[in-house]
Amino acid sequence: MPLEILAPAGGEESLIAAVACGADAVYLGGVVLNARRGAKNFDDERLAWAASYCHARGVKVYLTLNTIVMERERALLPDILRGACELGIDGVIAADLAVAEMVRKACPDLPLFASTQMSVTGPEGARALKEMGFSRVVLARELTLEEIRAIRAACDIELEVFVHGALCVSVSGQCYLSSVIGGRSGNRGLCAQPCRLPFAYKGLENALSLKDLSLIGRLQELEAAGVRSLKIEGRMKRPEYVAGAVTACRKAIEGQPYDLEELAGLFSRSGFTQGYLDGKRDIGMFGSRRKEDVDAASPALLNKYAALYQKERARIPVDFKLELRPDQPARLTVCDADGNTAQATGEVPAPAVSAPTDSEMASAALSKTGGTIFLAREISCDIASGIRLSASELNALRRDALEQLMAKRAAPRPIPFYDAEANRLPESPPRGNIPAAPELRLRLEYAEQLSGVENSGAAMISLPAAQLLKLDADTVARYGSILAAELPKYEFGGALADSLEALRGKGITRAIAGSLGAIRAALEAGLECHGDFSLNIANTTALEQYRAMGLASATLSFELMLTQANSLGGSLPRGVIAYGHLPLAHLRACPVRACGDCPGPQKCNFPALRDRMGKSFFLSCGSQTAVMHNHLPLWMGDKQEALRGLNFHTLYFTKESPPEIAEILRLYKRGEVFSGEYTRGLYYRGVK
Repeated sequence: MPLEILAPAGGEESLIAAVACGADAVYLGGVVLNARRGAKNFDDERLAWAASYCHARGVKVYLTLNTIVMERERALLPDILRGACELGIDGVIAADLAVAEMVRKACPDLPLFASTQMSVTGPEGARALKEMGFSRVVLARELTLEEIRAIRAACDIELEVFVHGALCVSVSGQCYLSSVIGGRSGNRGLCAQPCRLPFAYKGLENALSLKDLSLIGRLQELEAAGVRSLKIEGRMKRPEYVAGAVTACRKAIEGQPYDLEELAGLFSRSGFTQGYLDGKRDIGMFGSRRKEDVDAASPALLNKYAALYQKERARIPVDFKLELRPDQPARLTVCDADGNTAQATGEVPAPAVSAPTDSEMASAALSKTGGTIFLAREISCDIASGIRLSASELNALRRDALEQLMAKRAAPRPIPFYDAEANRLPESPPRGNIPAAPELRLRLEYAEQLSGVENSGAAMISLPAAQLLKLDADTVARYGSILAAELPKYEFGGALADSLEALRGKGITRAIAGSLGAIRAALEAGLECHGDFSLNIANTTALEQYRAMGLASATLSFELMLTQANSLGGSLPRGVIAYGHLPLAHLRACPVRACGDCPGPQKCNFPALRDRMGKSFFLSCGSQTAVMHNHLPLWMGDKQEALRGLNFHTLYFTKESPPEIAEILRLYKRGEVFSGEYTRGLYYRGVK
């Protein structure tokens, strides 16, 4: 199967640029539930135009529904998906299990793609998606070429990889910086990009800003690794950028040279990087938008790339069959490779006075398809002798036939949508097992913190798997089933499989899983599995899907308001984080490590990044990623009445010493106000 060039379409002009320059598919969003709500996007009328325009030209259209879905928004899904089916949209990109469930119920013939927001980083995550009915996964940008190969070898699912455009410093779907700081959620399509602002670590002033990605020179390697679709980032970018990136991809696939400097001029941040693909996550990956980057986008350069999409691209081969008979209207039949056929009739040929129409003359007229999307391939002529049809009449015949063929190609190709009313997700499903009082759970960062939670009364104490494995057998036996292993969220380097094997040998029976891959692996290993906050659960359908998957409980997204959290139905036990320096971003490209200062995960001393306001956001170090935490702790100890109705509260400890943990536990149990600065997070203000 040939490689697919997949281009961003933030608006109509960008879509036209993508198609004219040779994209095989475009991805675009409607006005709701897409991860680029700041782009122009497409309302119902313009979406219909986009589908018609692209399908006529043999280009696929993928609709992005790649945000977390709030409870009230579930009711929108049937109408959105029904509209997509009526237009014959070629695939839906989803980030929430509510979207996936609606597709499975109402339109199973509609291809379902997993967004990069689903944070798939390894074989287990890909297998989980395949079992859930996804046909394609957009892989995390942080993967190496070897890790991509491993996914391809383990699972028969289409792989889509970003090959050009901006790099988020956080694993996609796992960044809460914009929402916690300013209420604009990246998981809801309104990221304010605070990571591009100064966050300083020593001499690195923009310690959260990465250079843009460009793998256009590596497309053959990606194809050999099993990648099917080459994705260009940029629904917020200008159409000239889209034209340039698509043109470069097309040239690279065809073995032609392309100009990387001109691509950088169209848009870059200190140039480009390939660091993730090669596993070289060093200081060379970091960069910001400089004045010289802005100045490089000169009017002359923009005009050059704007000129590329002013004319139609001849991309649809067609065959003509001309029939000319005396006393019968001329007849021209045209067909394309997709089985579409059109027929036009014209004037009755006149007796030839001098030069009769022959096959050579007719073929010359019919092959003049310039300015259209069509390219003449085979022309067959059945022409009686001694008759003539003028060149202008042949041209009119050709135009008529091609216009009819264009209309057929542009017509909607509906996908079955089954009984929308019956398939609507219930707006207010019943809530099961409401507890009299929520249980207390504790999350620790390192094993030594256990001394601060003696006699805490906690129903569960979780530790990162690597830390839990440090405990001796007597300690494990003393805590028994209260202990739970926080599994690696990411499968980078095989860490997940290694952790599970060691945990089984340790006698651990419970696990906290923050990704689809971790859930699948934990359940396969026979562990009782509980979902973490990073699953981004924000609606009842997602809760019920995770229950059906086998979860014993789940922590809800901390982007929910408390009223939203308490409104969710279903029977899966659920809870929230009630204390802690919230994890705001997961960084595989760690600025501290890039600067050569990392002592390793076992000796991490919580280094800090300082923002332009002087606030310090500290990092904790795991085996695969560094996690950036909020400078203020979340505190709900004096607001526990507002948390009633939930099954559990979690106190999320990171850098606190054992005495500090003991004091926080004391305050929490007494329902007192926190003794220092704190935040209520998003529980009362919510996100946009």
